[in-house]
Amino acid sequence: MSDVVSPLISMPLTAADRCDRCGAAARVRAGLPGGGELLFCRHHYNAHEARLADLGASVYSPDDELV
Repeated sequence: MSDVVSPLISMPLTAADRCDRCGAAARVRAGLPGGGELLFCRHHYNAHEARLADLGASVYSPDDELV
């Protein structure tokens, strides 16, 4: 995988971004290699982290950057 971060992944998360699984505030943005993105709360990211790694997803998790 290249070190280039797609514009989609580098966009900061906002208070309006919600987890795709449960609707809680999103804390992680995962870009899929085939295109598209998934947003996760911390709980659901932890539950799916291994699978995202297997897929080669790019992960953006700005702990201190919530807008």
